Amino acid sequence: MRIDMPYNNNTIEIDINKKNIIDIVKQDKVTGLKNPVNEIITSLKSPIAANSLKKMVLTESPKNVVIVVNDITRPTPYKIILPPLLEVLENSGIKQKEITLLIATGIHRPNTREENIKSFGRNVVNNYRIVNHDPDNNLKEIGVLSDGKSLKINKLAAESDFLITTGQINLHYFAGYSGGRKSILPGIASRSLITSNHARMNEPGCHSGSVTKNPIHSIMLEAALMANVRFSLNVITNDNKEILSVFSGDIKKAWEEGVGFCKKISTHVIDRKADVVIASSGGFPKDINLYQAQKALEHASIATKAGGFIVLFAACLEGYGEPKFKEWMDHSQNWQDIFDMFDQKFELGGHKAFALARALHDKTVLIITELTKEITCNCYFQKVDGFNEALEIINKKLTDWNCYVMPQASSVLPVIGG
Repeated sequence: MRIDMPYNNNTIEIDINKKNIIDIVKQDKVTGLKNPVNEIITSLKSPIAANSLKKMVLTESPKNVVIVVNDITRPTPYKIILPPLLEVLENSGIKQKEITLLIATGIHRPNTREENIKSFGRNVVNNYRIVNHDPDNNLKEIGVLSDGKSLKINKLAAESDFLITTGQINLHYFAGYSGGRKSILPGIASRSLITSNHARMNEPGCHSGSVTKNPIHSIMLEAALMANVRFSLNVITNDNKEILSVFSGDIKKAWEEGVGFCKKISTHVIDRKADVVIASSGGFPKDINLYQAQKALEHASIATKAGGFIVLFAACLEGYGEPKFKEWMDHSQNWQDIFDMFDQKFELGGHKAFALARALHDKTVLIITELTKEITCNCYFQKVDGFNEALEIINKKLTDWNCYVMPQASSVLPVIGG
């Protein structure tokens, strides 16, 4: 059976005996909207639990609008989303010079101008102010959260007259789902606050697909409400990066409706774990680096037996993707070292190493990648030259093995027994 596995901006075709495959784990097949721009326009006119965006802007007459947008690591279709949003603002009397796009980098590196053009389009880059968030500078405290932590966010957002968040709702390995409130924390928050919130990732409820009794999600939502987000616009896409649905309006209620939709299409029931899981991160930008590719491994590990194999397709042209993540891998000799480091001192970036350890400590990863063998060995992976070499290694260790195939592993959650 021939299956295409996304890899960077292309696909790699694999050929696998159909008898070995238990199931292909993927999102429910949902056709993209025929006219997503019209759907966005309609949503902005009739949002969830809010007045129309135009009415809100006309009523409040802001002179300083900040729109929080995702960085290059998120495949949010901004070339479709931004034009109708900006048009409503400008038709409501907001001038271009009064609008700032604030890139929610969290602790990621800043976007380059070329990446901004790729994400937002040349017209937006040439006509609007675009600023990368810096988690260490230009911050303002706006309150204290219920866990006692100071809520410091980007000063531009804190001092804006009208704050809008945008993004994409998808599964997230400890916040449950991305999008919505996540634009504020971690998107434009201080490094210390991001660190303290991420440090809770090993607490009960902090896993993919979970928002009930998830303490990380709860603080994220609290932060977004305290930041006074006036309007939120999020979309959900399919494997082909087509927009499936639009959810705009109240930062909490619109996002919750989006999560309900996402849950229906992004969870896949399996009846047992497999000997082998063959997975792709989903191509660029989900495999831009190991920091992002970890999400695919998280989901693949759920469907893999202890002692089993994961074959991962992830180009990772930017290597580790975060210096502290690399440092933790450099300073470990095995997965247990990383568990010990997490217990002794949590460090932002190191949490990715911990997430890998948690998911992979009892599994073998064979990776098809552009990473060097030095890096893959440092992460306790085995680099293979292609899928056939991976099959040879598996066949030497296992007989009569079974597998799941996950072409978009970052975007689908296997759920055992429903």
